[in-house]
Amino acid sequence: MNRRRIGKTGVHVTDVAFGCSAIGNLYRIVSEQDVSNVLQFAWDSGIRYFDTAPHYGRGRSELRLGRFLKGRDRQSFVLSTKVGRLLWPGESLEQADGFIAPLAMTVRYDYSGDGIEAAFEQSCERLGTSYIDILYVHDIGRLTHGASHEVHMADLLGTGIDRLQQLKQAGRIGAFGLGVNENEACLEVMAAAELDVILLAGRLTLLDRSAEEALVARCRKSNTSLVLGGIFNSGILATGPVPGAVFDYEPATPQMLEKAGLLQSRAESFGVPLATAALRYAMTHPAVTSVLLGTAQARSLTRNLEAIHAQWPVGGEAIFNPLG
Repeated sequence: MNRRRIGKTGVHVTDVAFGCSAIGNLYRIVSEQDVSNVLQFAWDSGIRYFDTAPHYGRGRSELRLGRFLKGRDRQSFVLSTKVGRLLWPGESLEQADGFIAPLAMTVRYDYSGDGIEAAFEQSCERLGTSYIDILYVHDIGRLTHGASHEVHMADLLGTGIDRLQQLKQAGRIGAFGLGVNENEACLEVMAAAELDVILLAGRLTLLDRSAEEALVARCRKSNTSLVLGGIFNSGILATGPVPGAVFDYEPATPQMLEKAGLLQSRAESFGVPLATAALRYAMTHPAVTSVLLGTAQARSLTRNLEAIHAQWPVGGEAIFNPLG
């Protein structure tokens, strides 16, 4: 794996990262053995950047990742998690936000300085560490919060960013930024604060390149790194435009099915599967520092890593040309 620098910081990440949402029981229960197997395979493959969040199974993903990393040289890997949600003991649920059998916790959004620091300390405890390499502010923006957006954004810009800077100056975190699914929230925060990095899900993909409209240029100007998540747009770029294909966590619209079909036809004309083209697009984009691959199965991670290293056809970059 290649290592790349996050912004102007001393944090360097592998260009492939392991995303830990699936090991929080996303959509299905994952056995402890499967968790151990996939994390060990990621490690053996050279991945040294692991991303998690309290949101993933209400702490379950962080606990599982912490157990796996326990006893390993803390300087040998990079760890990121997220703030914005505080967890407190609560009732047992069958599922919450797509996570099956989450830990018995309740959730409260808090983007203030005190809330961010409290969430950070909770995550450190679950992960078994006193230091987080990259701390992301999770799901700030109208997409998640709707009418409450202005209140949460005021908290973040009022005291939250200052507290992140204090944690960085104190050596408790190495870098900070946003972990979001929308471009607009990034641009709104960047107008008021400097960020080291943005974990952007689904907005810089083979199918959805909306980040190119303004955000990519803004990141280049401020030396803000981009880490990509959701590079298959919740599935459609992995499955193709099949019946029931999912885009952005919902059934794909006819328009998206048509666009995915055009991309698939273009990729297959070069002998390249659509999923391989999606991976290649993300991995070779000049603005991208690292790409998250998230799965609970070692065989899925094997397939994706093999696709990344597959021979690329001469002229295959034409697959990436914008549609229409």
